[in-house]
Amino acid sequence: MSGSGGAGAAERVRAARAEASAELTAAQAALGAEHAAVYGYGVVGGRVREERRAEARAAHDAHRARRDELARTVRDLGGRPEPAAAAYALPFPVTDPESAVRFAAELEDRVAGVYSDLVRAAGGERRHAAAQALREAAVRAVRWRGGSVAFPGLAERSATTTAPAAPTS
Repeated sequence: MSGSGGAGAAERVRAARAEASAELTAAQAALGAEHAAVYGYGVVGGRVREERRAEARAAHDAHRARRDELARTVRDLGGRPEPAAAAYALPFPVTDPESAVRFAAELEDRVAGVYSDLVRAAGGERRHAAAQALREAAVRAVRWRGGSVAFPGLAERSATTTAPAAPTS
């Protein structure tokens, strides 16, 4: 009888470790997206029209703050925060104000996507913070794009979204 209780406890421990691992993986992915967004807003800020520069600066600052918060979260989960890459490949040439605005909307879509994964993986206060970050990214995407999507953060929402930005070597 006591052996079956031990097996149940071991299963609960394994399940808890798997959940913690999934949360850490999702937090690292969100951290990576925030690193890319901080880099991306440097590009956006250099190309966007003057009247939208304050908006780009505010988004840049918001992503820096989220990045720092996620680095703490990763450490709290027992991980080592992945550092930012030296540079990131852009999904398309960002050469003028119009492409900068399109890029900003795409950055926000990507960030929302990884936060949707973190919402699924996390619980409690971390889940709440991830949901808040997803909402903020979705709102910024709407502002940049001038329109919304039905389910922000879900890959199925749009056939026009391109592959995630990748670090360059």
